[in-house]
Order: sequence, then structure tokens, then C-alpha cells
Amino acid sequence: MKQRILTFIASVAFIIIAGCGNQTDKMETKSELQKKVNEFIEVELTSDISHLTENQKEMLGYLFEAGKLMEDIFWKQAYGNKEELNNKISDPVVKEFVKINFGPWERLNNNTPFFDTIPKPLGANYYPVDMTKEEFEALEAEDKTNLYTLIRRDENGALYTIPFYEAYKEETEKAIELITKAASLAKDEGFKKYLELRVKALQTDDYYESDVAWMEMKSNDIDFIVGPIENYEDALYGYKAAHEAFILIKDQEWSKKLDKFAAFLPQFQKDLPVPYEYKSEAPGSDSDLGVYDAVFYAGDCNAGSKTIAINLPNDEQVRLDKGSRKLQLKNSMRAKFDKILVPIADLLIVENQRKHVKFNAFFENTMFHEVAHGLGMSSTTEGSQTVREALQNYYTSIEEGKADILGLYVVTKLYDMGELTDGELMDNFVTFMAGIFRSARFGVASSHGKANMMRFYFFQEKGAFTRDDATGTYQVDFDKMKIAMNELTEKILIIQGDGNYEEAKTWVESDGKIKEVLRKDLDRINEAGIPRDIRFKQGKEILGLN
Repeated sequence: MKQRILTFIASVAFIIIAGCGNQTDKMETKSELQKKVNEFIEVELTSDISHLTENQKEMLGYLFEAGKLMEDIFWKQAYGNKEELNNKISDPVVKEFVKINFGPWERLNNNTPFFDTIPKPLGANYYPVDMTKEEFEALEAEDKTNLYTLIRRDENGALYTIPFYEAYKEETEKAIELITKAASLAKDEGFKKYLELRVKALQTDDYYESDVAWMEMKSNDIDFIVGPIENYEDALYGYKAAHEAFILIKDQEWSKKLDKFAAFLPQFQKDLPVPYEYKSEAPGSDSDLGVYDAVFYAGDCNAGSKTIAINLPNDEQVRLDKGSRKLQLKNSMRAKFDKILVPIADLLIVENQRKHVKFNAFFENTMFHEVAHGLGMSSTTEGSQTVREALQNYYTSIEEGKADILGLYVVTKLYDMGELTDGELMDNFVTFMAGIFRSARFGVASSHGKANMMRFYFFQEKGAFTRDDATGTYQVDFDKMKIAMNELTEKILIIQGDGNYEEAKTWVESDGKIKEVLRKDLDRINEAGIPRDIRFKQGKEILGLN
């Protein structure tokens, strides 16, 4: 109770202080916010859909509407009452920045408040803002750590759980109706089955069967990812999933080129540079790789920095039974490469290595990041719990760090095997280095941001790169990068296999932040006017649908 009272007093004090700024401060804030809005360069999400049937085009209309409902739910999870917040704001620039961030906190700046408000709760809106960890631990509810429940207080102040399908009943029922209509139009049997099972999942919060059906789809032209999926928004425990939706158009030609790589997963697992007990699990044999154009992002995936690749399902049992699918969003990836990564490389990479910054290398690094999520261990070596459960709120930072470095490890193995021949490994190393600077600009509020910093400082310590202080440019040392890659792979896989919460905590809290020299280099990127990320013009009209 004492902690709740102190939290309330601090919140009131913050609101009073935030409201006391003079008009000059507010004008300066507006100017700064306009610059921040402009850092998200607008990109049209479109694709060639001339090969789709009239049925498929009609189906897309229902999927767009269902996706918008996921966005409505995510607003409730991330903030609360969207309309109430917007009604407090008269300035269109502030409204636009609120829209980008799904709330009044700047996601790419450690969730710093930019509108009169209290700091963002670590648990977003999944838990009561005044809930203490002691209260949560004392709550006797078997589903309190379930991905698909909210924690709320009753009229007497006691905590209780409520399932997502009850908490978001209005939006969920509307989405179910729309997805059911889409399923009735689907001619691809695999896609039809998936949509029908996803409807059942949204009604029950049991997603296993629909995840398996999604894994088994092979020939569909359209893909629709929908529901509560990732758990990054819950920074308190990492327990709760966030609603989102993607609508994707499959690039059949590019996807066929990648088919063969999924078959190498068991060999990659076997060859990991760690003792057997840290690689004893067998990855699912049905994993596949695909290339898509994204035509719609909604909810969690549309907040702050935008996803350019997908690795799902997250359910460890589905991964063990069926593997996972790795989806590359080629149009979003190309936009980030051309408009952001190349200009950063021209500024921060030593001149004689800029030739190694290539789209194919960026595509490969991103693709095999997703492949790497399926490697290593999903449960600790002694088998009593999943790695997610053992590492708790530090799990996502360690997991994203694993995927980043194992992705590069897989690329290296494929070059050694003669399976990648279009470029050279140095392209991937230098592009990977430039990619750290791009991702570092997302800040360290996200798990991806923390993972970036942890890797940057590990590489720095091992001499994988050097910085020329006179020019402010970085140079990759090929041999030391390769050694550091293997050592970092080993470190992360052992932390995960051991379920070593204390080591994960120490590492994330020590290196999961931006230090002075790097901060100055990131400031140089900002001063050069290089976009921070992309935002979308999207919808049926952009795609040419009525």
C-alpha cells in the first residue's frame, strides 16, 4: 500500500510540473516534435496484385477491416482510452506523433513523455498502474502469467485476471465476423483452414491449432497474421501479448529461391559452437522461408519502429512440433535500406568499406536473424522451465541478441558450404555493422535496442571494429569479427540454456544502453537529416482496391 501511495504522489507531482512550462517552452516542444515526426519518412505500402482473383481482392477488403480492429485493441493495451487522449490535444503535430507512438511516450527515446503525462508504466495497460510486484506474486490465479490475460482490480481493490476474449469482446466479435467472411471467399484450402481456426482461437485464446494450420500453408498468395502475438509491450514481466495484424502478398518467385535453406536448420543446430546440452533440441522440420510485400501493418507492429521480417509462431511447442516460418517483407526492407541504411553507411563507415554495404547482404542478415530464432534451446538444459520463463523480463533482449548474432553465424556457415555465392562474407559483416547504427537510433526502450547495444560493446571489447577518431568512421576487422561472432554466440546460448537470470540481468543493465561516444555519432546522423524510420500510407485505396 505504501508503494502505491508513493506512486500516486509522484504521478501527481509529475503532472503539476509538466503543466507549468511557459509558452516558449511549448513552442520549442512543438518545433522539436515536428522534427521528430519528419524523422519517420512516409512510404506507400503497395504491391502488384494483378495476379489475384476477384475473390481474393474482395477477401482483402475484409482483412483490412479486421486488421484495423487489432489496432483498436492494441491502443487499449499500450495506453488505454485513445479518444480521451486525442480530445486533450489540439495541435495536429502532437496528434501525429501520438499516432506514431500509440500514446504520449516516445518509443524510440526510452519511452520519454512528450505530452503532459506520467511516465509510461512498465506493464503498459496490462496491469493496474499501482500494482506492486509483491501483490502480483501473492495473486493466486493459475492464468496470471498467461499471455492472453489482463490483471485488474475488483471493487474491493483485489487483483483478478480477465481473458483477452472477454476484455476485448466488442472488437474481437467484429473481427471474427470479418475473418469468417474472408474465409468463405478463400479458394486455397490451407488458407481457408487457417482463417477458420484463427476465428476459433480469437474466441478461446487457444492459438495452437491455428498456429499449426498457419505453419502448414504452402501455396497461398495472401497471408494474414492476426491476434495477440509478441510480448515486447509488457516491459514489467514480458508475460502479456499484444494485438497486431499484417496483410502480406507473397512473392512466389523470390520465395522459391529460399526454399532450400530451411532444410539446413538441423545441421545449423548441430554445428552450434557450444556443448551438446545447449543444442540438444531438434528444430521442427517444417520450417520454411518466404518473401512478401507488406500491404498493411496494424497494432503492435505499427508502433514506433517498423518490422521488416517475421519469425512465427512464438509458441515453443509449435516450434518443436512444426518449426517456424520466416517471412521477409521485401518492400519495407528495401525502403529502409535505400532511405536510411545507405546514408548512415556513407557517414559512419570508412570509405574503402562502403562498397560492402549491399541490399542482398542486408536481406540475408535480416532473413537469417529470423531463422536463428529457431536455433538454440526453447527450454533450459535441466528441463524444468522454458527459457522465456527463466529469464523473465530479460528474455526478449537476450533472445533478440541471439537471433542477431546467430543470423550472422548462419550466413557464415552458408558461405563456407558454398550455398551463398552472390557476394562475399565481408559484405554481410560491414552491412551488419552499419545496421547496428540504424537500429541503435530506435533507443533502448525496446528489447531490440538493448540487444543492439550489448552486441556493439561486445564487438568493441573484442576489437571486431575500430573507430577513427579523426574522421568519426568505423572499420570492420574481418578476422576479429568472425572470432567475436563465435564467442558471442556461445555466451548467449549458455545463458539461455542455463536459464541464468542474474547473468542476463547484469549484462542487459550494464550494456543495454547508449554510451557517450556512440551517442555523439548518433547525433551526427540526426543532424545530417537521415530518417530514423518509416511510416506508412496504407489501405485499400493505396493498393488500388475500391
